[in-house]
Amino acid sequence: MITYTYKIADKIISISSCYPAVHSMCRDYLCDDSPDFSVTSTSADIAFEREKSNREAAVEGRKAQKFSDEYLETLALYRKIADNMVESDCILFHASAIAVDGEAYIFTAKSGTGKSTHTALWRKYLGERAVMINDDKPFIRIQGSAATVYGTPWNGKHRLGCNMSARLKAVCVLTRAQQNSIERIDKRTALPLLIQQTHRPCDPIKTVKALKLADRLADCVGLFRLGCNMDIQAAQIAYNAMK
Repeated sequence: MITYTYKIADKIISISSCYPAVHSMCRDYLCDDSPDFSVTSTSADIAFEREKSNREAAVEGRKAQKFSDEYLETLALYRKIADNMVESDCILFHASAIAVDGEAYIFTAKSGTGKSTHTALWRKYLGERAVMINDDKPFIRIQGSAATVYGTPWNGKHRLGCNMSARLKAVCVLTRAQQNSIERIDKRTALPLLIQQTHRPCDPIKTVKALKLADRLADCVGLFRLGCNMDIQAAQIAYNAMK
């Protein structure tokens, strides 16, 4: 096994793996402190990830991709980390997170809607003021009436993100539209998608806690819905409303 220790979302985590890929991903998070918890991958974990991928492809009516054991191991380990993080009031959230002037904004939607494309427009519109936190799987810690977004090594196929954190100001649900428009939405409207995009552990007790954290998240940030096209005006309208 290959073992190194990392600091991710303010928790010290020892990761043991069969393959080196996960450690290459996590190199910007290396840490020498004593771990808060440890995760280890097994051949059964890798097999589970392959079966899960094939099952999802069948449900969606598409051809299953042939992923390497090394890649599947990175997925298995992030799930184990996310399961443990729930105990620290921290959830893994499927979204694209960006910081502007030190405040974070998250965009979430079903896969293929254009989250990464939209945050790319923010970077084009705002220049160096906009910094990608994570383009796929940020952690969000909810403490009292505030939420903080953290970068993670699992930052999407474009590898956009960094080891940073920022207080979360707003969450925006993206939809495609011919014309750009944005509106505030209430918790009842936003919560079903927030829950869908939150990592839910297999353990039922941890799942309940993750759902409660998603509920608390909806109470402590601004909630918006953006109908957008791929014009840079979409970023201008979204930022001016959400800030």
